[in-house]
Amino acid sequence: MGRTALYRDLVPFHTACAEVQLDAEIVILRMPDGRPRRLSLDGVEALTIDGCMRAQDERRFVRMLLLERSPANDVLITPPEHGAVAPNVVRLPEAPKDAAILEPTAWEALADWVIGGGRLAACTIVELARLSTIATSAFAVLIGEVAAQRALELAWVSRGPLRGGIDLDTALDPFVAAAQHSQRAAEALVSAFSHAAGATRRRRLR
Repeated sequence: MGRTALYRDLVPFHTACAEVQLDAEIVILRMPDGRPRRLSLDGVEALTIDGCMRAQDERRFVRMLLLERSPANDVLITPPEHGAVAPNVVRLPEAPKDAAILEPTAWEALADWVIGGGRLAACTIVELARLSTIATSAFAVLIGEVAAQRALELAWVSRGPLRGGIDLDTALDPFVAAAQHSQRAAEALVSAFSHAAGATRRRRLR
């Protein structure tokens, strides 16, 4: 009798990923063995490239975030088990053995932040919500404040008899969704509502 192959049957191994917390200019990693690593983002040249990593006697495709600085670079990659097997004839940069492996969603949020220049003002509310999931507690509060201001601007601009309108709750929906699985996103959401309430009171008093 045959049996249906499940997704987990198709993944031959699982690598241990580092936990990541982002502050404005610092990345704090907790490696799988418990060791902490602090990576300064100040003055780094960042780029993302396709690469490969040898895992379980196979070369597998990974995405690499390179933080270039003197005297040594830092490399953060996506889990190799999420990438297809890379044939030996394919020439790609090899990820170093000490590269930090991040969960795909955390890697994407961090890569977008660094490549984008690390500016909250340039982020959409969706991007801010995703960023909050890897933020430190203090940075999550700041992200919430920026998101609140962006949401209020959307709400105030869209008001009027001939406009569809958008309320604060709707504008902050990405944070509500992120908060369901992220404590930091929940902290950012609380910060956003608190900041929005204060800004609304100040606007009414003018």
